[in-house]
Amino acid sequence: MDRTTQQQTVALDRGLFIVRYAAAEDKTQPPKVTVAPDHASSQNISFLLHPDHNEAVLWQPDSGLVVRATAAAKLSVEVTPTQAGGSAAATVRIEPLNQAKTNASDIQKKGKTKSRFNVGNIRILGHLSGIGDVHVGAHEWIAGPSTPLRIEGISIDWPEKPQDLEIHYAVRTAKPEMISGRKMQLGSFAGTRGKAMPIVAFALEMSGPAATNFQFVVEALFLATPAMRIAGKHVVVSGPTGREPLVGLRVGIEKVEAAPRPHRKVSSPKSKRTDGKVRVFRSHTNPN
Repeated sequence: MDRTTQQQTVALDRGLFIVRYAAAEDKTQPPKVTVAPDHASSQNISFLLHPDHNEAVLWQPDSGLVVRATAAAKLSVEVTPTQAGGSAAATVRIEPLNQAKTNASDIQKKGKTKSRFNVGNIRILGHLSGIGDVHVGAHEWIAGPSTPLRIEGISIDWPEKPQDLEIHYAVRTAKPEMISGRKMQLGSFAGTRGKAMPIVAFALEMSGPAATNFQFVVEALFLATPAMRIAGKHVVVSGPTGREPLVGLRVGIEKVEAAPRPHRKVSSPKSKRTDGKVRVFRSHTNPN
């Protein structure tokens, strides 16, 4: 068992978040989880605690507290054994709490982003090393440039997905695992938990009649490499050598205009000559 304190820093946007102590390796003597604002973020973060507690500390699984961030901030999550030689292995989930946006500025913003498809209640789960499961919405970072963390598992859920649209995804792990490379359906978990096994490649694909109307927009960050952005119906991301851990991921779906049908040119039956040319464009997975 892990005998040392584990600490990670998580970047938060402006909003409300619930911090859940989901699970512990040692169920008899679980470690304690302490959350605190990063030194530079102390003015932007506050906590909503149970009336019987005055510290932002979670002592056992199935407990939680609420974090309020008035601006972009960083939150420190520390897991400490409660006894000498005890375990510091725990799963902590940080989930945003959202309310509907109704003010005029938000309505104007929505009007300016007509190309972005309303993805409804799509949710993306990322299992982060030392943190556990983190949930985000479409077009939101899991870890990422401000707080890169090794991503060990991914799950995508979209209950409001159009019926005639199929989406599958797959991951490749740093070492051979049964899940590595396996094509998964929405709602399935791709990756590992508790094995310290980072993802080194991620793939997404869509099919079905509705696929002509949509495309993925994926931003990925691999350790010690620049972030990449790829759009398409079939997306594969990995580092330069294929061994770099994935430390940031943002997935979204956009609506695209269907390409107009080309008019078929009927050639004269007296001539076999065709003036038209076929042009093939090769798409690059790395925009750099």
